[in-house]
Amino acid sequence: MSAETAMLDWIDAARERQTRFLAELVKAPSDNPPGDCTAAAARAAVLLEELGFTVERHPVPEALVRANGMISAVNLVVRHRFGPGPTIALNAHGDVVPPGEGWTFDPYGAEIRDGWMYGRGVAVSKSDFATYAFALKALEAARQAKGKVELHFTYDEEVGGAIGPQWLLEQGISKPDFALSAAFSYAVVTAHNGVLHLEVTVRGKSAHAAKPETGHDALEAATRILTALYALRASFARTVSAIAGIGTPNLTVGLIKGGINTNVVPDLVTFRLDRRIIPEENAGRVEADLRAHIEAAVHGLPGIKLEVRRVLLAKPLVPLPGHEKLVAALRAGAKRILGADIPVEGVPLYTDARHYSAAGIPTVLYGAGPRTLTEANAHRADERLKLDDLTRATKVVALALREILGA
Repeated sequence: MSAETAMLDWIDAARERQTRFLAELVKAPSDNPPGDCTAAAARAAVLLEELGFTVERHPVPEALVRANGMISAVNLVVRHRFGPGPTIALNAHGDVVPPGEGWTFDPYGAEIRDGWMYGRGVAVSKSDFATYAFALKALEAARQAKGKVELHFTYDEEVGGAIGPQWLLEQGISKPDFALSAAFSYAVVTAHNGVLHLEVTVRGKSAHAAKPETGHDALEAATRILTALYALRASFARTVSAIAGIGTPNLTVGLIKGGINTNVVPDLVTFRLDRRIIPEENAGRVEADLRAHIEAAVHGLPGIKLEVRRVLLAKPLVPLPGHEKLVAALRAGAKRILGADIPVEGVPLYTDARHYSAAGIPTVLYGAGPRTLTEANAHRADERLKLDDLTRATKVVALALREILGA
């Protein structure tokens, strides 16, 4: 029996153990917000240690955690050295969006039905804690590799990744030559959108609804801004990325609040917007143009004051030289396991992968996720993962690691 066949057989034999591993991760709540993720990280560390790994726990300083809108965060790092050669980091995030309404399964129950596991974070991206950990264990079992593999399991992706992957790199805790980040089983992702979140505050002057002319209506001013923004969004249809899977820029107003009472002219309205940035766009230019567009909508309105605050700016992921080696290895592994040539494409969301790319590290995305976010119910009720895809993705990653590390 070849070492490669033995490695794949090991993954098949470990399927039930891998399923239990993932279930235990799902059962440990890690909602962000509020972002109190220390207990979930502690549980993940114990599970990794039960697999035989040595786990480094890297708590992020409290002041930095608070500055990034969280309560607690601990980054987990596992390192396995096979010998001289390159270092590959595998990153997945354990923080998740809150469950929300509409579930027919317990969001933290990890219930399995018809070959699917249900639970918040099971697909995005606790699944790839399991993919990457068990791929590394299979590679250990094969005993034919060079270089080093690191697992980076972090807990701040939902707020931007600045105290997860970015912090690990900036602190010199890791200096990998390549990086692989959580994603989908049926494509290799080499590019993704960036995002800009702005908070817009419109201030006016309250007045009795019987005499509205004695005040300055902040909601009326905000409505002018919203009208201008939705007109701008409609214009984005004329700009399409050349990268398959990316599509067009986009804009969404996701939060809004304001007003005092039904019979009072509103003196304060606040809303937040999400502007998706395609790889061909310059993030700085996008922000400057959007700010100017907002300001122009209320220019000259008496008694109206405007504040625009950046909440998040995540630059797009663009391919770096050297990523071709990752792409070739993953596609070769997928060809063997899935029996198909999987595409190389971009996605319209944003991920932590960009932090590795920004540090000059060739990075692509591949993991146990579904064919589409819709299929997985990602960020929606009844999030789910097909367990066959978990097994297949683990095999693909193990084969790719063996190829890249020069077995």
